[in-house]
Amino acid sequence: MNALNKKTVDDINVKGQRVLVRCDFNVPLKEGVITDENRIVAALPTIKKLIADGGKVILCSHLGKPKGEPKPELSLAPVAKRLSELLGKDVVFAADDNVVGENAKKAVSEMKDGDVVLLENTRYRAEETKNVETFSEELGSLADIFVNDAFGTAHRAHCSTVGVVSYVKEAVAGYLIGKELKYLGGAVDNPARPFITILGGAKVSDKLTVIENLLNKADTLIIGGGMAYTFLAAKGLSVGTSLLDEEKIDYCKDMLKKAEEKGVKILLPVDCAVAESFPDPIDAPLDVQFVDADKMPDGLMGLDIGPKSCELFANEAMNAKTVVWNGPMGVSENPTLAA
Repeated sequence: MNALNKKTVDDINVKGQRVLVRCDFNVPLKEGVITDENRIVAALPTIKKLIADGGKVILCSHLGKPKGEPKPELSLAPVAKRLSELLGKDVVFAADDNVVGENAKKAVSEMKDGDVVLLENTRYRAEETKNVETFSEELGSLADIFVNDAFGTAHRAHCSTVGVVSYVKEAVAGYLIGKELKYLGGAVDNPARPFITILGGAKVSDKLTVIENLLNKADTLIIGGGMAYTFLAAKGLSVGTSLLDEEKIDYCKDMLKKAEEKGVKILLPVDCAVAESFPDPIDAPLDVQFVDADKMPDGLMGLDIGPKSCELFANEAMNAKTVVWNGPMGVSENPTLAA
């Protein structure tokens, strides 16, 4: 067992056992083609280890937000194809709209040691995100051992991350989770200072506990992304039609006050990239102008930080000894804003 007190794939014997591995294969797709395979590559060490040890490796993941119904464009079929190429062996794709259907059961029953099966998108089932026991039990029925290696989804209490644990004999962490815990644990608990954190992403509500915890540890918090507009609103600024978490304005005021009391620096965008509306589709050409954060025009929407903010944030990061970064500063999927 490692220093983090978590059992990993190195602590178990999987020979002849059915091993369900929760991966994070939530990769960007364009017309059925994977445009960035980093997350698939990151899962390979754990998968290869389980194959080499003679486990029957059953992979599962979500992809996008099908919201509990089968959407062909969010099928994991392209991932199975790419995984087969990367592993140099056949990955059987269990095409079941209900994930644990006849195809999945048949594929698993026919597995030999070292074989690999990939289940369909777990979020095709509405129960997945609500952590409903019936679906957790169905997933568990396929396996003897559960391995969680989906760092990107480990914070969510879903059937395929948390619920399934009650229905298998043993549950352990994969290499990717182990690596992230090691780096993140060390970085956050015993950081070389100055320690700065860069928080992005859309919603303040997703990051509430993170923000509060970091106020006790970091020297500087840089806040960008959609969540920055709620903080700007908390400072009394107008944010036009930007993403705003109205219910969290008081929370943001409270955090700004706490930061001041603790001597923690909070940096918010000083300028923003604004447009008339959110790009649709997300990679559509966009007409963008830059405005100061305190001069946001009423009918426009902030979609990214501007050049002055980039410089401000970069200078702060240059002086840091530890940087923990979570989430983009804007709509990074759009080519105009990707920079």
